[in-house]
Amino acid sequence: MSTIPTGIDIPSPFAPWKFEHAAIRVPNFDTAVAWYTEKLDFKLMNSSPLHDKVYGFMVSPAFEVSFIVELIAGPGAEGRPTYEDLASSLKLSGFHHVAFRVSDIDNAVTELKRRDVTIVSEAHDVPTLGLRVAFFADPWGNPFELIQAISA
Repeated sequence: MSTIPTGIDIPSPFAPWKFEHAAIRVPNFDTAVAWYTEKLDFKLMNSSPLHDKVYGFMVSPAFEVSFIVELIAGPGAEGRPTYEDLASSLKLSGFHHVAFRVSDIDNAVTELKRRDVTIVSEAHDVPTLGLRVAFFADPWGNPFELIQAISA
């Protein structure tokens, strides 16, 4: 059983807030759309230029439109470091990753490998969290996590 809380009832004026999207900075719009489409089966919902950038909104087949990945593309994107492993990815402050809950993490990792996606951390159990996790990265070094609940 996962120790990640669910259904917490905390009185707050922010209680109605819901996650809507995460933005990912990429150097080239067409290259990024192709990667997210070919490797993760995301779909481009729409895109729009604004000043010298292009903003694209992609949706995962797993989330439909409940959570969107926004691509921000154009000049000036500095590269992130490439990570040799999960530990090296934790040296950079700030936003770290987006997580996807999956029903079979081993099959998900196998499929990502088949699609030549960089696996940053192979699937492994984290018993204290009640999870099995793995990490992968896009070509620009943005890490993503896969999580699967494990039995106690």
